[in-house]
Amino acid sequence: MSWKVESIMSQRVQFYDLWNQGKVNITELCKQFGISRKTGYKWLKRAKEGGKDWFLDGSRKPHSSPMKTATKLESKIVNLRNKYPDWGGRKLKKLLQNKGEKNTPSASTITAILKRHNLIDKNKVSNQATLRFEHESPNDLWQMDFKGHFQMSRGRCHPLTILDDHSRYNITLKACHRETRLEVKNSMIEAFERYGIPERMTMDNGSPWGHKANGYTKLTVWLMDIGIRVSHSRPYHPQTQGKDERFHRTLKLEVLRRNDFRNLADCQKAFDNWSELYNNVRPHEALDMEVPATKYRVSKRQYQGSSLEYEYDHEDIIRKVNRSGTISLKNQKCFLGEAFAGRPVAIKRTINSGIFDVYYRHQKIYKINLRKQLEME
Repeated sequence: MSWKVESIMSQRVQFYDLWNQGKVNITELCKQFGISRKTGYKWLKRAKEGGKDWFLDGSRKPHSSPMKTATKLESKIVNLRNKYPDWGGRKLKKLLQNKGEKNTPSASTITAILKRHNLIDKNKVSNQATLRFEHESPNDLWQMDFKGHFQMSRGRCHPLTILDDHSRYNITLKACHRETRLEVKNSMIEAFERYGIPERMTMDNGSPWGHKANGYTKLTVWLMDIGIRVSHSRPYHPQTQGKDERFHRTLKLEVLRRNDFRNLADCQKAFDNWSELYNNVRPHEALDMEVPATKYRVSKRQYQGSSLEYEYDHEDIIRKVNRSGTISLKNQKCFLGEAFAGRPVAIKRTINSGIFDVYYRHQKIYKINLRKQLEME
């Protein structure tokens, strides 16, 4: 038996008609038409599922255009890099994922795209992995410091920064005129009213929160008065404030070096915009590329606006610090600092003879060794 086949379309129609007559099996039919059994079954399926034009060739246009999609995605990556010129492949990858982009390329592919478009320094050395430590919960510890001051068109700006240790959330980024106790206190009050108060705050030994002679100032005593423990970084060890120091480098890289500021208001506007970006948009490598806002929550400890009541234990030796900042113990004078003037402190005996711990409220502030001298805690 033979058939005259004029076209592939008429061949398909004839194939289906002969199959419907039931005079020949599928193997013989495919052999006569010179096609594989797989193709024969495909024709039969299309005939059963298709419409009246089932025998026509379908469009050969692919369902998707990988090259076109890749070009669009590459353009997105370039645009994001131009918007965030200091963000590398890992941050841009996470940002694309957060925006719902499907089939996001790897961080190394994004980096290669940036290099191809001359948007990244090919000689730049990537950050080395470092051992990181963080407190268990938000508000366990806030780090506070001044970023180095810089010149504006009119005057100088002293950026005050406060960072939550656990989440890296930027609590405060304030453009200050000076590094004074009043400016810092007012900025902290704003932060406490918005976020509550932390368990502890740490800062360096400089003014206005550190004193070369005895460590404590009126500002740190005020923090103790409202229920916050205070600690200072070790002299010449800035890594104690490591997260805030790292925040300062990022601030300089992404904000300060890219802007010329006229005045404090100009600075504060830029600071506010960038702080919002830092907390809510910018992926953080130390947080597994999450943003700080996902790790932070407001403190349950509310700011009361005044000193909290406090009572020492009955067995404590209570001494009131005089105006010159000293107390007497065992006929010896001990200088605690004028910041404590007029305030009662508790002296607790230790297991070692001649050694006493000095507490102000909830915090141990000094150790007195009657054979030597006062030691700051």
